[in-house]
Amino acid sequence: MITLTYRIETSESIEALAAKIASDQSTGTFVALPGETEELKARVAARVLAIRHLPDAERPSLPEDGDGPFRRADVDIAFPFDAIGTDLSALMTIAIGGTYSIRGLSGIRVVDMKLPDDYRGAHPGPQFGVAGSRRLTGVEGRPIIGTIVKPALGLRPHETAAMVGELIAAGVDFIKDDEKLMSPAYSPLAERVKAIMPLILDHEQKTGKKVMYAFGISHADPDEMMRNHDLVAKADGNCAVVNINSVGFGGMAYLRKRSSLVLHAHRNGWDILTRHPGLGMDFKVWQQFWRLLGVDQFQINGIASKYWEPDASFVESFKAVTTPIFSPDDCALPVAGSGQWGGQAPETYERTGRTVDLLYLCGGGIVSHPGGPGAGVRAVQQAWQAAVDGIPLADFALNHPELARSIEKFGDGKAA
Repeated sequence: MITLTYRIETSESIEALAAKIASDQSTGTFVALPGETEELKARVAARVLAIRHLPDAERPSLPEDGDGPFRRADVDIAFPFDAIGTDLSALMTIAIGGTYSIRGLSGIRVVDMKLPDDYRGAHPGPQFGVAGSRRLTGVEGRPIIGTIVKPALGLRPHETAAMVGELIAAGVDFIKDDEKLMSPAYSPLAERVKAIMPLILDHEQKTGKKVMYAFGISHADPDEMMRNHDLVAKADGNCAVVNINSVGFGGMAYLRKRSSLVLHAHRNGWDILTRHPGLGMDFKVWQQFWRLLGVDQFQINGIASKYWEPDASFVESFKAVTTPIFSPDDCALPVAGSGQWGGQAPETYERTGRTVDLLYLCGGGIVSHPGGPGAGVRAVQQAWQAAVDGIPLADFALNHPELARSIEKFGDGKAA
């Protein structure tokens, strides 16, 4: 059985609406059908397993007639595997297809999903994940420290390359194109690859360290996206940014089956699905689809993010991508980003299980450091060392000037 948990909100009967979801999303229709036999229902009909009542909502998540009360409950509904199979598009259709159209619901959210062992091995999963990302960056025992080319849009290839050269020299482990940058006329991907990769390879030749650069290769046409992939791979690149919402399940599946690159998933657009707590789909559910399809690195937000997401939600997202679906090999490397600098390292470390298995992505927190990007990288590394050693940042900064200047610049939480 495939078990989906829905958070239902209604002024009507929770039990009746739970049964309707189970019926509508499996065998049901508006009227009884001659072919809807008891044997057929036994084989493919969904059924309600459990209802856990929650406190009433103070107001409806969707505009509804009536004064309430608006009752809430988490409802587990089991769907027979034979009715869905391992096709992820079929699974998503069952999960959300007609559910949100049902009358009487003032709120509906998919909050959990448990898959049977039939899904193990049915999809490729991550090709590189945590271990491969560490191997390719040569980083062990600490977070992989990354940054983003800024400004996000507008730089021409030679200008991007000049900034990348400075970041490589600064000692950063990972650099990425902003998710909004793919192949515009002023910065075609082919020209960007041609300008950047020689710098990375030259640095590797001189130092033995190959900085991982994630080029934006997303495209609505899977063949075009694959051509973008090949441009990077042929130039000896090893990573690509994929805007997973934009390319969709089909695009991601097509790419992963043919890819030789680390696939860095950017979840832009995810907020549409989840920002309202009474509607949409939890990240812990949504991310399972993409991990099964094969993303290696999953960009989430971070502690004290510059965006709307509260810290508790980031912690849950981090836990989600690092919790095996079937085995540790299907876990993605979590990427903490959005307004990050060294100041969030201690809380990130403590609230994510005291792990250093993450990519810590700082934009302004590195490139806007008063001492330059090199000092910015060292400041972040120092902050993480302090966090792991259990030393307050202010104390560690007394003997680490890069961290001290970082605290002066970013300590109010506004500049990074």
